[in-house]
Amino acid sequence: MEDAMGMTLAELTLAIRRKVDIEMEVIVAESIAEHALGFFGFSNRIIDNALEPTDRNLFYQLQDYDLLTTESEETTLWDGREWRIHYWKFKPDAREFARRAMNEDAQSKEDEDPYAGIYDDVPSSLWKERMTDEDEEDDWEEPLF
Repeated sequence: MEDAMGMTLAELTLAIRRKVDIEMEVIVAESIAEHALGFFGFSNRIIDNALEPTDRNLFYQLQDYDLLTTESEETTLWDGREWRIHYWKFKPDAREFARRAMNEDAQSKEDEDPYAGIYDDVPSSLWKERMTDEDEEDDWEEPLF
């Protein structure tokens, strides 16, 4: 069964960062995601005719990043002419990609040492202030090996 909803803001934001540039600021990726999601509302797909050219360009970029895809359907008009309707929708694996990325981020945060870099903000002058006269003779700045 296909999910009635597309992607969440958090999922699409992370997917954009992972596909485009992981160093991209979250607020930039989030604004792109929010703009794109604004067209979908509660729908899984949107009609292409609803897009302005600049918005369509964004959708083409998201398609290049394997997040969106297109589909079309044909219908016969009352006068016998064929009419083709084009739609944009999220790729089925885009949401799974985003969820995997979210899980990887959560896992990497769990794996991080909470005490790594605990002394990084302590200025080196503070260590020298605490030295005694006996320590002055110690060559603590010299490599041990």
